[in-house]
Amino acid sequence: MRESTQILVIGGGPAGSTTAGLLAQEGFQVTLLERDRFPRYHIGESILPSCRPIFEKLGVWDKIEAHGFQPKGGAYFAWGPEEWEVRFTDQGSDNTNAFQVIRSEFDQLLLDHARSLGVEVVEGITVRDIEFDGDRAVAANWQETKDADKGGRIVFDQLVDASGRGGVLATRYLRSRRFHDVFRNVAAWSYWKGARPLGKGPDGAIAVCSVPNGWFWAIPLHDGTLSVGLVTGRDLFNDSRQRLGSIQAVYDEALAQCPTVLEMLDSAEQVADMKVEQDYSYVSETFAGPGYLLSGDAACFLDPLLSTGVHLATYSGMLAAASISSVLRGEVTEDQAARFYQTVYRHAYERLLVLVSVFYDSYRGKDYHFYNAQRLTSDERDRLHLQAAFDRIITGIADLNDAENAYKLVQSHLQGDTSGDPNPLNNLNRVHEMKQSPFNPDNAVEGLYLALEPRLGLKRR
Repeated sequence: MRESTQILVIGGGPAGSTTAGLLAQEGFQVTLLERDRFPRYHIGESILPSCRPIFEKLGVWDKIEAHGFQPKGGAYFAWGPEEWEVRFTDQGSDNTNAFQVIRSEFDQLLLDHARSLGVEVVEGITVRDIEFDGDRAVAANWQETKDADKGGRIVFDQLVDASGRGGVLATRYLRSRRFHDVFRNVAAWSYWKGARPLGKGPDGAIAVCSVPNGWFWAIPLHDGTLSVGLVTGRDLFNDSRQRLGSIQAVYDEALAQCPTVLEMLDSAEQVADMKVEQDYSYVSETFAGPGYLLSGDAACFLDPLLSTGVHLATYSGMLAAASISSVLRGEVTEDQAARFYQTVYRHAYERLLVLVSVFYDSYRGKDYHFYNAQRLTSDERDRLHLQAAFDRIITGIADLNDAENAYKLVQSHLQGDTSGDPNPLNNLNRVHEMKQSPFNPDNAVEGLYLALEPRLGLKRR
């Protein structure tokens, strides 16, 4: 391994691979350190169409299409008394714009592609600590994951922390991670063979189905398995586990209340042990600082409800690569790039925070503790600056009447009014159509906007 590099990326998941690959395309020297040896298991199997333009820029889209993943035509929702579907073809997309993926294969594909672009990828390496010169990150001390006696030191000009939930910078140094007052949930899931097709909604759709104290996902994968997961409140989960005696029993009891998924699993066989994650909803107070950026789950994670994890990972990876590229080329100052990155990535996260909160709040079973617990508290709303967030969200929407209606709907839901369209996403479709980032001078942030051509970077208005 090199002893010095222009850019060090910690983590080889979608955020790290995207950042590293895009920077290598721009001609920079990049070293990526990954704790595990790929392939390795990971959850987060449903990919949104918003990832495609980033993967096309990275030059990996054709490989993803050719791999054989399950095409995802959209989503089917059975939410309280309501049922509806979202077809990507209705959003100007097609069934090959999104996939259901086995993450061990998907992440391996992205990491290998970054390696093919010239990234020095070193697997089986744990970053033991980061060295600072004042407030600036300048070097990392590492060791082999399976042999702590073997290690070294690498100096860098720029650092991208894409270390996932472990969050090297946020948890060890910045102490900046804040867990949400809401979305304190547990996810418990397993895999099934021989499941029936959903029979509703678009081909290859994810099914999202509510139960009295939570909801299930059902995701078809190309190896013939069905990923089926329960999301419920942490307290509810712990109480049920104590009452029933096991995670499997909690899962089975909830399944019995979910007819849509239960029908899919009729005569199917569970082929994996239960897996559990909790305390996964958080945000760092800062996403950037002198010589470093936090990308993907290292910066924030919201909730599995709208399948936004890989979207935020790859989107932040593109933003990070553009920001660092312009700094190293002398086009913007480091402080300007950090403010741009922090502002744009946080806006993307806040938009999804509002959408997920509205979605949970739209459930009609208001007597159920789980759904009441998902509401944003007044403290959360104060931190979010709701009006300012929506001023930013509606930027780029052609029909300002739709934007105004979307804001009014969200505001009414957050204030407890459940009248009107039972599906808030129907009213928020125009919000989804907003530009994902300031791609032109009119939408500049801190006087800068994102340019993909002729080179990836930031341009001045």
